[in-house]
Amino acid sequence: MTAVHGRLLPLTVLVLAVTALIASVIWIVGGANVWWAGSTTEPAPPGYGMPMMPGNGGLPGQGVPGVVAVRTFADARRAADEFGQQRDLHAGEIMQFSNGYYAELLDSRGRGATEVLIDPASVSVFLEPGPAMMWNTAHGTMPAPAQTGPSTVTTEQAQQIADQWLSQNHTRLHATDPTAFPGYYTLHTVRDNQIVGMMSVNARTGAVWYHTWHGQFIAMQEAPAQQP
Repeated sequence: MTAVHGRLLPLTVLVLAVTALIASVIWIVGGANVWWAGSTTEPAPPGYGMPMMPGNGGLPGQGVPGVVAVRTFADARRAADEFGQQRDLHAGEIMQFSNGYYAELLDSRGRGATEVLIDPASVSVFLEPGPAMMWNTAHGTMPAPAQTGPSTVTTEQAQQIADQWLSQNHTRLHATDPTAFPGYYTLHTVRDNQIVGMMSVNARTGAVWYHTWHGQFIAMQEAPAQQP
């Protein structure tokens, strides 16, 4: 019995540690139907790194042949386009943050499809954590059954919900430029007309997910104009 107990103890500790980690990353603010990921007061990590993404078969983010580093918007766009080609998508708006690049992927009609992150050091591209994985009803890796119903939140309502949440949690920030993705919206957060970060609003439940993983905003490149 002692030997069995000795073998089970490490497993029990591991399960408790994982449970605590999940609870510290995603928790629900009571009574507000709001999801909160992490804390904006936490120091930013030195880059996105290479997380294990279920959407990539458990492999780290997809590498880009022929590119050894991502130093410019052109490099980031090429990497995002390479990733998007698997799903007939192409890169739209690209944003540079201190932790790496963010890119929205668009379909052939220029509509928002999903969102990816590009790690400059490893030249890896992967689905953005949070809404792109858990709320995206077309390209997500783990959407909850409750998220797969029809959208009930309009673009205007999404911005109102985002602003209301910011007024209670980040009083100097304002939400703007909502982009619709399957199952949710992503908006820029701004302070004094300057972009600070991003947040998302669920198109069915109105839940809010504040993006805490980007670091400081540096610059943005708009989506290229569509050919007629």
